Amino acid sequence: MGYSYPSRMPGPPSMFRVTPGVRWLLIANAVCFVLYFLAARSPFAGFFAGLALSPRAVLTQFALWQLVTYMFLHSPLGFGHILINMLSLWMFGGPLEDVWGTRRFLHFYFFCGIGAGLCVVLLNAFAGSMDTRTIGASGAVFGVLIAFGMLFPRAIIYLFLMFPIEARWFVLILGAIVFLSAIGDTGGGVSHFAHLGGLLFGYLWLRIYGRRGRPAAAARRAGLAETLQQRYREWKLQRAKKRFQVYLKKHGGQGRDWDDRVH
Repeated sequence: MGYSYPSRMPGPPSMFRVTPGVRWLLIANAVCFVLYFLAARSPFAGFFAGLALSPRAVLTQFALWQLVTYMFLHSPLGFGHILINMLSLWMFGGPLEDVWGTRRFLHFYFFCGIGAGLCVVLLNAFAGSMDTRTIGASGAVFGVLIAFGMLFPRAIIYLFLMFPIEARWFVLILGAIVFLSAIGDTGGGVSHFAHLGGLLFGYLWLRIYGRRGRPAAAARRAGLAETLQQRYREWKLQRAKKRFQVYLKKHGGQGRDWDDRVH
């Protein structure tokens, strides 16, 4: 996949530049993948199993750390899982970090990842799959995808490097595929609940904080405060003008219209 920026975006495209927050996420995921890969057939495999997301562990043993640690584990059986997630994070996360800044982008990333984990726990518990284990950053990455689609709706994504499609349609089609896949899930090893959760929490974040990452309520308060300040400045200006006119009339002589002498 590839993409091009809409013409209204300020500055040069950053699709080939790794932003600081994205860089650290890539490094952390890569290091965890190598360690998990090396430990998969060793006595340490049980330790990493305790970092995967398990509904039973979260709900009965309060293993809340799994809502974070599962995002940094990827299948040690191959490179496809981590490669797709990290490629998507690199391509679509950088522009978001450029707009929001590193701190707010990381808040968003973990908000989506943890939210997706909560959806996995609750929906699997509801379905009776308490011992299902989930790993991967897909939930957080799907949150990044929907945010990119909403902030850059007309950006062109080149699917498979050949087929151009606007980001808003790409996200819409992707969401429909994930939703239908979740309905018809037959246990193929893909956590569609995590994907749906990432999309949902990414959308909720944007609705709450706005597309620039500022809380909507705070933006409204800031707008109201700015309006009140502007009106106060206008009132002070009018008051000063009236006082100045009174002063001129007092010192400009009686029975004469000062306005007639001002040009």
